Amino acid sequence: MHYDQLTQSWPDFGQRISAFIQRLGLDSLNLECDHCALRVNSNDAANILSQEFEKYGQVISNNMINGRPILIIKLTKPLMLNGLDIYCVELPYPSDKVYPQEGWEHVELVFPSNAENCEDLQQQLLEKAPNLAEILAGNTDIKVKLSSPKGDNERLANPTIAFKSNGICVKVHTHTIEAIIASEQD
Repeated sequence: MHYDQLTQSWPDFGQRISAFIQRLGLDSLNLECDHCALRVNSNDAANILSQEFEKYGQVISNNMINGRPILIIKLTKPLMLNGLDIYCVELPYPSDKVYPQEGWEHVELVFPSNAENCEDLQQQLLEKAPNLAEILAGNTDIKVKLSSPKGDNERLANPTIAFKSNGICVKVHTHTIEAIIASEQD
């Protein structure tokens, strides 16, 4: 996996993610897409991508989350997704899980909220997007996962709802990745 492969696969990924955001009904909420993430299955691939991405931006966070390093790279020139500028890329080092396909895996949308937990986030999101009720209830083919990932030094609660279908994922969380990183400094 190399940077060139990622840039070549971005248009297809972007179309698939945009269609999924539309299917979820999240496009009408005008949410910010604060970062995108990829998956790799080896430390070697993560190291290569880390070095390659540093040519196009800088690592603004290298944190241990759930027992593995996760880099956040802020790009000097954003990736474009259906009119949205995405300045940050999440590069997790692999865990024990092997991904069926390496490359782009998800985007994260910021739903401004004071939710401290996933249940509150879910309720607030449903108020703005009631069409998500069937999906959140598990009555569709879309998988839903609620989580509250937290880095070792983070001080902001960041409940997250992940929607997965056909090898891609859209996550909704309450704070931008840069706000989360800034909370580590407090």
